[in-house]
This record gives sequence, structure tokens and C-alpha cells, in this order.
Amino acid sequence: MAFKTVLTVATDSSLAGSLIDHAETVAAATDAHLDVLCLGVDRTQTGYYYAGANAVVLQETLERATVDAKALETQARAKLAGSQVRWSAEHGVTQLADIGRHVASRARFSDLVVLPKPYGKDHGVELEPVIEGAMFEGKAPVLVVPDDVSPTTTPKRVVIGWNEGDEALRTIKAALPILTTADVVHIVVIDPPQHGPNRSDPGGLLSQYLARHGVKPEIDVLSKTMPRVSDILLRHVQDVDADMIVMGAYGHSRFREAILGGATRNMLEQATVPVFMAH
Repeated sequence: MAFKTVLTVATDSSLAGSLIDHAETVAAATDAHLDVLCLGVDRTQTGYYYAGANAVVLQETLERATVDAKALETQARAKLAGSQVRWSAEHGVTQLADIGRHVASRARFSDLVVLPKPYGKDHGVELEPVIEGAMFEGKAPVLVVPDDVSPTTTPKRVVIGWNEGDEALRTIKAALPILTTADVVHIVVIDPPQHGPNRSDPGGLLSQYLARHGVKPEIDVLSKTMPRVSDILLRHVQDVDADMIVMGAYGHSRFREAILGGATRNMLEQATVPVFMAH
């Protein structure tokens, strides 16, 4: 199934320009409709201020967030004014603790959500819960793009992190519209199990499945020579000069429904190419 509704969420004017460029490029490649949600974020924590100040501070921060949201929408509309894709833009205001719910409500009805890398210098604390809201609550695949990567309609070489898990398989199926356009797709299997039905042909069934969809797969079996799987994948991305990573997103928390797990967080901190994820 092709992407027909692409969503992007802008919360920071300094990131919005490149983010919208990426989302527009993806939407154009699949003849999709692009929705731009511009959110002004109220970052106050209720109860933090001294007695009697809450109402005043809350009003001021809500007004500031509204101004930010309207400015983001104006920026988005100016950016897309001459675009050939079908698009819409709207603004809203949310508190930081509730941003995931707002994003999820829109992500549920999107085929793909294009978002900025959540970690790095001058990246706001709201970017991580935006990704979590889209993936874990909105159940949508997410394309996370680093700030300095040029938009591309069709990546030539894609690396898949394959561990036979449900998250990875769900992500791969969601990424098929992208995988079918690539020149080669590297299925990376790290330290495959020595026992089990696929021990003699790790990645073989996935390769067959993808080939039947018109994908051009290659299987790369690697040893775990580094402590973190994300580091091995990123090194292989450099080795094969890949343009994108496709991997399952993992969440864990004793206190929250979802929070980016260690492997996912490490990947998003270090990635220099777009990362396609789903949960």
C-alpha cells in the first residue's frame, strides 16, 4: 500500500523548514496528501510556581504558545505556497505532558509521520514525546530525519535491522513503498541463533518475501563486534553507503505506557541518515 496521507508535526521554527522539505518530498514521491500540524507547546509544570501565580503564569505561557503555533503555521504555509503536492496546515496549543495524545490523534489516520531527530543541540524536550505519541499511541510508522540530510524521494541503498521480531517485521511491511524503489536492500542479521528453524538460512524467508514484492534484497550476516547493536548497524550503513535505516522501535517503562527503549534511543542519537521505524 502506498503512502496517501503523510503527516509532519512542527514545534520549532528552526527545524520546521528542513522538516517540511522532507515531508513534502516524501508526499510528492507517492502522490500523497501532506498534513502539517503546527503545535505551540506550553512547557509549564502545574504546581511548580508559588501559590497564586499559577493562573497568571499559565495564561502567559498559553498566549506565548499560541503565538508560536500561529507563527509556525504561517511559516509552513509560506513554505508550501508553490508546492505541487496537496497539503493542509493547521495550528494548535498543547501542554508538554499532553503533546503525545494530540500527535497520536492525527497519526492514527496517517500512513507515515515525518519527524525531526529528537536529540541534539538546541532540540526541544518535546521532540521525543512527539515521536512516542506517533508510534506507540498513534500506531503509525515514523520517518525520523537528521537536520542536515538532504531530502530524497527514493533512497538507493537501505539497511534493515532484522532480528525476526514482530516490531521489525511490522516496520518492514510498512516500509514496502520505500523498499521497492531502492536499488538494493541490505538485510542485516547480527549473530543469528545457532538453534531454530532459520539457523541455516538467516534472513532467507524475509528475503524471499521482499523479492516477491519487487524488492532487491541482499543478506548481510554480521558478528556482534561492538557492545551496541545500533553501533553495528550504523557502521554497516557507512560501509555500504546506505541512505536509510529501517528498524523496529522498542519501548519499555514501568511507569509509562511507552518510552523509547535503549536500542531505539541510541540509534536516534547517532543516526546520520533517515531512520524508518514502527512499533
